[in-house]
Amino acid sequence: MMFLKVPFAEKEEAKALGARWNNERKSWYVPDGKPVEAFERWLPPGGADFVPAVAKPSLKSRPVMTDSYAGKPVIGRYYLELPHNCDPFEVCPECAPKLASSGWQGHYDDVAKMLKPLRPA
Repeated sequence: MMFLKVPFAEKEEAKALGARWNNERKSWYVPDGKPVEAFERWLPPGGADFVPAVAKPSLKSRPVMTDSYAGKPVIGRYYLELPHNCDPFEVCPECAPKLASSGWQGHYDDVAKMLKPLRPA
């Protein structure tokens, strides 16, 4: 995809020519396979900003949220890489000592205690 510098006043014209909006980059782009000649006036100075398609990270291996504005991984203060693929909300004899020593378990228990009065009976 090739990103464009389209002024707001010209967005409808770019859209009519086939440009598409990328919500993460907050920018208009030319879809792959579409001729770019019609979009030359909106190409950024110094040439086109070409970004190849990238595979999305697997959420099974590492639960990472993405900041939609910058595309940077966002990991909480208590994020902990576990030695195997287990659920931290279920008791695991292998991971329990690591969770307890890292502060994760204590923080989880504090949050659970705080939310307990909010649960329906």
